Amino acid sequence: MPRKPRHFLPNVPVHVVQRGRNREAVFFETQGYREYLSRLKEATVKYRCRVHAWCLMTNHVHLLVSPDDSDGVTRMMQHLGRHYVPYINQKYGRSGSLWEGRFKASLVDAENYLLACMRYIELNPVVAGMVANAADYRWSSYRCNALGQSDPLVTTHSVYDAQGPDGERLANYRALFDAHQDAMHKASSAIRAANDTGTPLGNDRFKQQVEDALGQKVGQARRGRPTGFKPPRKNKQDKQQRALKGL
Repeated sequence: MPRKPRHFLPNVPVHVVQRGRNREAVFFETQGYREYLSRLKEATVKYRCRVHAWCLMTNHVHLLVSPDDSDGVTRMMQHLGRHYVPYINQKYGRSGSLWEGRFKASLVDAENYLLACMRYIELNPVVAGMVANAADYRWSSYRCNALGQSDPLVTTHSVYDAQGPDGERLANYRALFDAHQDAMHKASSAIRAANDTGTPLGNDRFKQQVEDALGQKVGQARRGRPTGFKPPRKNKQDKQQRALKGL
């Protein structure tokens, strides 16, 4: 069965997850985390991607990124693969792939899910039982987004900025982490499902806007050949730009 194609859109946030092969570790010491972040910063500048939230777990990575163009996310991740994997292989005398196949990714409805996705990413160490509080974990963007610490990797999103001025915004963001457990669980389930299937994370209106911008369906993959799909016409770019205005 062929791989399901992935599509990204300019300025639409993407939740990226990449796991170690067989769920094995991809970070082994402090220098490895620093190397990855350094290479990630290189890639975001080179391929014009803005990181809103990130978390480096022992055996996987979460990133919330908005690209300036449709190729930015893919090129960013390729850059990381070309530099971080050889670094680990050389340092630890290993060979072969470090990651478990392709990274997973889902477009995120910023208006309705951006903050929930940021919270999901930065809560990973707490959910995994590694720390009691997200602020205690060193390798995530929580201290930047919730406490105001400087982070050269993070570019805030307009939805986050709209939470209030300075200290008020930080307090409002921290309050998200005290939300009712049922609401947090529901959002987390939706985030995981979207990322696992590569489908957009958002309401029906957002999904329709994504499909209009891409000129094709983006629902879960089905067995067999897709039916009813017509190649976009020559004015695809114009149609995409019109659809993007609503995202």
